[in-house]
Amino acid sequence: MSLTPEAAGVVAKMREAAVSFTDLGLAEARQFYIDTLAQSGGEPVDMASVVDQDIALDGRTIGARRYRPRALSAGAAPTLVYFHGGGWVLGDLDSHDRVCRQLAERAACQVVAVDYRLAPEHCLPASSDDAIAAYGYLVQHAAAFEIDVQRMAVGGDSAGGHLSAVVALAARDAGWPLSLQVLVYPATDLRESAGQYPSKGRNAHFPPLTAELMAWFGERSVDANTDPLDWRVSPVLAETLEGTADALVVTAGADVLMDEGVLYAARLADDDVAVDHAHYPGVIHGFIEMPAWLEASNHLLDRITAALRQHLAIT
Repeated sequence: MSLTPEAAGVVAKMREAAVSFTDLGLAEARQFYIDTLAQSGGEPVDMASVVDQDIALDGRTIGARRYRPRALSAGAAPTLVYFHGGGWVLGDLDSHDRVCRQLAERAACQVVAVDYRLAPEHCLPASSDDAIAAYGYLVQHAAAFEIDVQRMAVGGDSAGGHLSAVVALAARDAGWPLSLQVLVYPATDLRESAGQYPSKGRNAHFPPLTAELMAWFGERSVDANTDPLDWRVSPVLAETLEGTADALVVTAGADVLMDEGVLYAARLADDDVAVDHAHYPGVIHGFIEMPAWLEASNHLLDRITAALRQHLAIT
């Protein structure tokens, strides 16, 4: 796989770095992830308001952060519920703060970023259970979060794309309103046999998500109680995707997860879900978080913006 010139420059920069996630302790890796995305994400876009609110679930509380841009009118608003990436091990509301600000500003919609329990403290499907319960909570408590429940989307990148696919399935089954699912290079198949996808070998050495880091995530995100055949763990194994929300599926050509995203987009189409598959050849995993480094990031943010404006009826 040949990289775009910009992506090749970013890869060279990453390879020259003296630090790797796999060389760090868990707390250090989590902070390094936040610091790295702060560099690649550029200056934070100013918002009219940024409000942290708790989501009270059964026996636990998780955090959420609401972003409202200046172009958004007061009151109940079209809303994207966003789940961060990080291999179910890294990431939080701060790591993806810049992405959420960008999406809110460009789409003139509210973004509600939702945190979730991380592994190895809480292995899969704990994060999936949090994502499903949190989305249901937001539907039920829409007024407290200024959400227009008839104009809701869910989205996320990597592990967050996985969680968004899971939420879309759960929303269909529960009858919750959902207009769009935005799956940015999602992980959709956690079976051992998933290692046989050609992109896992072909793109194994392209940072940031190398085969080595994939193994590091795998060792921490699942345990003996994780069933890889469970649709909350491997959404591509759901009996049917029919009836889920319209989808925008994003894949990157130099990404180990490329084939999983391509397969999921195809499965959505086969099950009569309206799907827009946006493929970026020669671009690496994680590029939604790199608008300061890659023009493809800005193109992707605009592509997501267009989908949000269309499906959430934002004028």
